[in-house]
Amino acid sequence: MNLASIPSPSTGVIELGPIPLRGYAFCIIIGVFVAVWIGNKRWVARGGKAGTVADIAVWAVPFGLVGGRLYHVITDYQLYFSEGQSWVDAFKIWEGGLGIWGAIALGAVGAWIGCRRRGIPLPAWADALAPGIAVAQAIGRWGNWFNQELYGRPTDLPWALEISEGPNRVAGTYHPTFLYESLWCIGVALLVIWADRRFKLGHGRAFALYVAAYCTGRGWIEYMRVDEAHHVLGLRLNVWTAIIVFALAVAYIVISAKLRPGREEIVEPDKDAVAAGKADEKKDEKKDEKKDDASDAPEADATDGDPLTKDTPEDGADDSDPLKKKDTAAEAADKS
Repeated sequence: MNLASIPSPSTGVIELGPIPLRGYAFCIIIGVFVAVWIGNKRWVARGGKAGTVADIAVWAVPFGLVGGRLYHVITDYQLYFSEGQSWVDAFKIWEGGLGIWGAIALGAVGAWIGCRRRGIPLPAWADALAPGIAVAQAIGRWGNWFNQELYGRPTDLPWALEISEGPNRVAGTYHPTFLYESLWCIGVALLVIWADRRFKLGHGRAFALYVAAYCTGRGWIEYMRVDEAHHVLGLRLNVWTAIIVFALAVAYIVISAKLRPGREEIVEPDKDAVAAGKADEKKDEKKDEKKDDASDAPEADATDGDPLTKDTPEDGADDSDPLKKKDTAAEAADKS
């Protein structure tokens, strides 16, 4: 008999008049807003402009939702495409089922597009957003509480989670793995903020630290879960994913620190200044072209147009002078 436990909601839907507000979707939305708010404050502190994080999130969030859902559907395809299941349920995202691995992977593609459009480096933006993503995950995990899903093994601990009878679940008290992961994500966010201030992480290393730290906790939390999942060599698929992603994140931190030490000095260049600089460069280029054209032009003859320096016919060559003609005739007569 449990002396204390965490009750689960009787329903995952909150009715606001005619509008049904689903707890899972509400937690995801709140998490996104908090992540953008934290990311914006960190971005401005790094020298970026207010609003840039939100502009890029407009690209990253939809991509992330699609990626998260795709990962869940692919890895748990039996829930939607096996006999007796409806494939239409694969689109019911409000019923739960977002894989963080797919959300981060495809969300990064959307963020890359947004960063390219704004002319800023993706790693710097990811560093600013990293703690916010961890906090968003902490908030989003409470959506699993509303849906009574992703719990662990049975337990009699005082913080055991009460699960009621329902589809694919048996009533009882279980480890609240959603709560474990939520608290772990808060710790990850605090770790990244501390390490970033202490070591001035840059070029994507703050984001890589978030990934590595999250994977560490996800590994042991995933090991406690009892919901149906695919296994490889005796371990759940998500455990292997956590191990592989952790190794990649650590390798990135080490290699990046050697190749690109320090932190970006400028994370968001001023477009007006850049445009003015380009205009000045074009003006300088035009001036240089004019100078080159002037130097390549042939030099004019210094004597052209000067009547005093024009060549004159040699003496005796001008037949139009009558006095010279007479002298010539006299000389001819003397010779004869």
